[in-house]
Amino acid sequence: MSQALQTEPHAAVDTPTSMDTGTFFQRLFTGVRRLYARADWSEFVGSDWPDHIMAADVTDDFNAKQGRSTGRWILETDGRQLPVYLKRHYQLPLWHGILAAFWPEGNWSPGMLERRNLEWAHEQGICVPRVVAAGEFLGPWGKLQSFLAIEELTNMLPLHQAIPQADRHLDPLTFRKWKNGLVKEIARMARLLHDKNSFHKDFYLCHFFIHRDDLFCIPNWRNRVFLIDFHRLTQHSLTRAFWVSKDLGQLLFSSEVEGIDARDRLRFWRAYRGLDRRSRRSRFLRGVARYRGWRYREHNEKHPLGNS
Repeated sequence: MSQALQTEPHAAVDTPTSMDTGTFFQRLFTGVRRLYARADWSEFVGSDWPDHIMAADVTDDFNAKQGRSTGRWILETDGRQLPVYLKRHYQLPLWHGILAAFWPEGNWSPGMLERRNLEWAHEQGICVPRVVAAGEFLGPWGKLQSFLAIEELTNMLPLHQAIPQADRHLDPLTFRKWKNGLVKEIARMARLLHDKNSFHKDFYLCHFFIHRDDLFCIPNWRNRVFLIDFHRLTQHSLTRAFWVSKDLGQLLFSSEVEGIDARDRLRFWRAYRGLDRRSRRSRFLRGVARYRGWRYREHNEKHPLGNS
């Protein structure tokens, strides 16, 4: 499907698509919209969607806190259905709004930043939800809001739920083979990100998704595991070791679910590090990752809702 990035001052939404971010005066005193939408988006939400997207009532799974909200939104038109997951950010730091006024293409809002990160990850060969629409509302006077609508991962489950279910559905030998391929695919995805000095920073099993149908067979796992929540993805080179251990520590901590054992963690490490796994550097990294996993566990015991 064709896609368009449109940037426009507050005006009728059917004005021609433009990369123009308006003048500094407009951004600071009147406000500017930067909008991205897939070609079929307006067919589901109407041509005036920028005027009501921040106040739209989502269908279910609604959650709101600290100036942001998330929810599942099922859109329908002419017998077609488009389920999306809508993230909205109503109150962002003033300094982000000021920076957006000076550098409007810097993606200072979470909505547009995650849109960029998801598209980058897709270009690298990582399976991610496809972006349907995103936007920033810049100004006036440093005010900044944003939203992101991504395709729902229909008929899929996060791994912290899927693995225990597969353990109950499959016989022990089949389940072991099932996990072997899955672990190697997760290791491949992690190495792909880290080799590019890119770090997810929310690298928990609950952010990996697989199809429900894959609970009952041994699939070819390559490019069948999806990763979500890319709003924190950042590239680091000088501090690479710190962020590698953070991602790995998060993954290790979240692996404490039914159906995962020490052999699975060892298999991940072998697939992730390859022939270098016995080097002094790898042993040090493994130790730091284990320590950070222990710290996440300790924190979770004190604050049960703070691990993801």
